[in-house]
Amino acid sequence: MPVPLRGRTKDHPKGPGGTRVFGYRKRSGRGHHTLRHTGGTTARVGGVAHGRNRAGRRGKRGRERLVYAYGGFGPPGASPVSPLYRSRFGIGTSYRQMNPCRVRTRTRGPAVRLLLVGVALVLRSVWVWLHGEVLSARRRGHRALRLKLLRVKAVLLMLLAVAIVMFDLVDDIPTQRPVPDRLRT
Repeated sequence: MPVPLRGRTKDHPKGPGGTRVFGYRKRSGRGHHTLRHTGGTTARVGGVAHGRNRAGRRGKRGRERLVYAYGGFGPPGASPVSPLYRSRFGIGTSYRQMNPCRVRTRTRGPAVRLLLVGVALVLRSVWVWLHGEVLSARRRGHRALRLKLLRVKAVLLMLLAVAIVMFDLVDDIPTQRPVPDRLRT
């Protein structure tokens, strides 16, 4: 997981400290760091510093250092850690994008809740497929996504309209007296 750089800076008389030591490395590499809690408990974790060129990403140049912590088995080197975390980042993004599709329920049944999460993930996958295959513009070597053409909520409203037509859901409320014309707008 990524590590925030905390501790003394390199300008301090005692030198850098904390996790900031990994950020000042010139080359990629591994090391260990001991985390200390105010209650006196400690934990020793491994740290990996990966340096890469910014190459104009987000309008910046030069080198940047990415620092990650790991526990248990260590990675074989510093360079494979960054792509591995990048792939894990996609998992969190898909869960965040799934939330508008998720049905809110009070049931505690794990089977029902799992089914609703599965339906939400399928709806999100359909939305992603529509953008990738149908709505994207072709560019040399890749496709340019145009996410503003179709938002997730618009897809959900379209599906609601289809469900109303398919299942003959009543959209009108029967009343005892006719509704006045001024209220019908």
